[in-house]
Amino acid sequence: MTKEQKIIRAKVGFAKLYDRKTPITAADLLNDRVLPFYDEHEIPLQRVLTDRGTEYCGNPERHEYELYLAVEDVDHTRTKTKSPQTNGICERFHKTLLDEFYRIAFRKKTYRTIEELQADLDLWIDDYNRNRPHQGRWCFGKTPMQTFLDSLPIAQEKIMAA
Repeated sequence: MTKEQKIIRAKVGFAKLYDRKTPITAADLLNDRVLPFYDEHEIPLQRVLTDRGTEYCGNPERHEYELYLAVEDVDHTRTKTKSPQTNGICERFHKTLLDEFYRIAFRKKTYRTIEELQADLDLWIDDYNRNRPHQGRWCFGKTPMQTFLDSLPIAQEKIMAA
């Protein structure tokens, strides 16, 4: 098996709304949404790729996000400075989220609380992951969730080989 085949390419999206961008909120997203998803499928999250924003990067001994990753034993890779294409999948997800959710949601409804908006976002994310086929790399017309589930045997094989 090649290195490319051994890596799970999860295109499953996660989103949680906050009223500020801080290391604690970045860690909370992982703790509340991402790690439980991987735990549910018995796959350890081994690495995250982020940009170099202050919510993700700082002194590993004092920065809450970096500390959280250390506690969870997750490696942290950062994108190349001023190179958004390094994290192109995430950048494309943000554009899709803007075009297909936010622009439509704010035309249809006035949200009074962040919780109201989060409820609609959760429904959209679920539809995106389970029902919306993707034509991009690794998906070949399947949904992100189906792409993830199809790669589980490869991930489990990799775990057993380690």
